Amino acid sequence: MLNFNYHNPANIYFGKGEEKKVGELISTYTQTNNVLVLYSGDYIFDLGIYQTIEEECQKFDIQLFKNGDVVPNPELSLIQRLEKEVTENKIDFILAVGGGSVIDTAKALAFGALYEGDTWDFFLGKEEVTQALPIGVIATVASSGSEMSNATIVSKEKHKLGVETNLIIPKFSILNPEYTLKLPKYHTGVGVSDILTHLLERYFTSVTNVNLTDFLLEGAAKSLLINGNHLINDLENYELRAEIMWTASMAHNNSLELGREPDWASHRIEHEVSGQYGIVHGEGMAVIFPAWMTYVSQFHPDIFVQYGVRVFGIDPFAYTQDEIISLSIEKTKEFFNQMGMRSSLSEFDIDNTHFIEMAKRATKDDTQTVGHLKPLNSEDIINILELAL
Repeated sequence: MLNFNYHNPANIYFGKGEEKKVGELISTYTQTNNVLVLYSGDYIFDLGIYQTIEEECQKFDIQLFKNGDVVPNPELSLIQRLEKEVTENKIDFILAVGGGSVIDTAKALAFGALYEGDTWDFFLGKEEVTQALPIGVIATVASSGSEMSNATIVSKEKHKLGVETNLIIPKFSILNPEYTLKLPKYHTGVGVSDILTHLLERYFTSVTNVNLTDFLLEGAAKSLLINGNHLINDLENYELRAEIMWTASMAHNNSLELGREPDWASHRIEHEVSGQYGIVHGEGMAVIFPAWMTYVSQFHPDIFVQYGVRVFGIDPFAYTQDEIISLSIEKTKEFFNQMGMRSSLSEFDIDNTHFIEMAKRATKDDTQTVGHLKPLNSEDIINILELAL
């Protein structure tokens, strides 16, 4: 087990009606009483969320500024435009209402608005975040886990990069599963698929003597497999939505990786794919992750055998090591398929035209490797992308 320090100050309010605390919660962090509400689309009004926010904030004389221009794979250009709005209106708190793209936009804006240079400097590693505006979250999607994480992912043209700092962990996150009841089957499947990959990125590690988190991750994965399969056929089941929503947060609040070295290679590869082609991240992961498993399992078979035996119950006495690995990958792909996800890049009409370009971007022209279980160079990444075709 590795040394670790764990700190997560996100204050979680989970369940029905918790959104009515939003005004009081914001009031403890704002000095100017000027708050920016970020969202995407009309659902914030259709679900009555904005009306609740407005009513509760009026009780504390909080003035709301709103912007609903966030899109999947959030763009730096919007963040830069919002930085001016934050400065001009003396906004000192940001409320993100939505899923990962909205929350990640809020996080990047939180430090970008306080920086006089180009916010992209932080994503390129030229600058470190030293200050950030406080943010809060009302989650409407169970997927990214960004409501408790210390990371933000932003796109600039074909480049999709991240920043990690505890300064952007939300001050509070309100998780009301009722707001996810009307999510369509596709978006539900995308979210569940993303959650599973967050768990497995942490599970596949070369660090030994991590039995506690091994079993916690396996339990979370098995729970997700069960609840995901039920939910995809019973979309308005509150209890199932609640299970999935909390699993999303637990999968990405870093508590399940303590003492481990998570991998993240498949996420880095998918970021290149979604950056290049604009596909939805969760579905991209459903394609890339099994390809990564197929490639990397030949170098570190034991952890993949353990996964197959413990998570899927494959009999180690009835199958060879190679058969267990193959079965575990197939069962993982089957689950993604049950969630309505596509299985190959070719199903997105993606061919190998840009594979070399994407692999070079991911490795910064082979000056660095990607991932930890099996550090990948550009040739490795191209091989994985070929497996994903």
